[in-house]
Amino acid sequence: MTGALPVTPARLFLHYLNRLDAVLKAVEAFDAGVAARRLHPDMFPLLQQARTAIGFTLRATCPLAGREIVSFRDDDMSFASIHAELARTTAYLAAIPDADFDGIGTLTVHTTAGFAELALPGWEYYQMYAVPNFFFHYSMVYAIARQAGVPVGKSEFDGYHHYPSGFTFATQ
Repeated sequence: MTGALPVTPARLFLHYLNRLDAVLKAVEAFDAGVAARRLHPDMFPLLQQARTAIGFTLRATCPLAGREIVSFRDDDMSFASIHAELARTTAYLAAIPDADFDGIGTLTVHTTAGFAELALPGWEYYQMYAVPNFFFHYSMVYAIARQAGVPVGKSEFDGYHHYPSGFTFATQ
């Protein structure tokens, strides 16, 4: 891929971090107790899924922009802490100039995936590792919220879709 990126990693993640924030606010307004729910007993609860998604945005963008990976998390697992982490993360990502991502094609990114040590070319790291991992954890937040009955839909998830009130895909 040559030339400027149409959507840089920072811009992609900024959009979806704003969507994550909206979903989390809907969860909090509906029932803050949903924060501790899990899809399965061996999976992270909702707030940890959110925190992991946020972390992947920094794990992706920092090395791709030629920076050391930063983190804005603390030890408090609360909505207030997650919202603060989101705010600090989005401010950091918004401050990365688009030009900082011009060298993605020449990078090798070293990371861990579970217990695996990886060395991936920049584009592969971004497209096949970082973005899918972010969306996995973000989707788990959304799925847990939906399973709990939080009134969120595709429009909250991606910010593009719109359906009339009461619309459903379920057939009778």
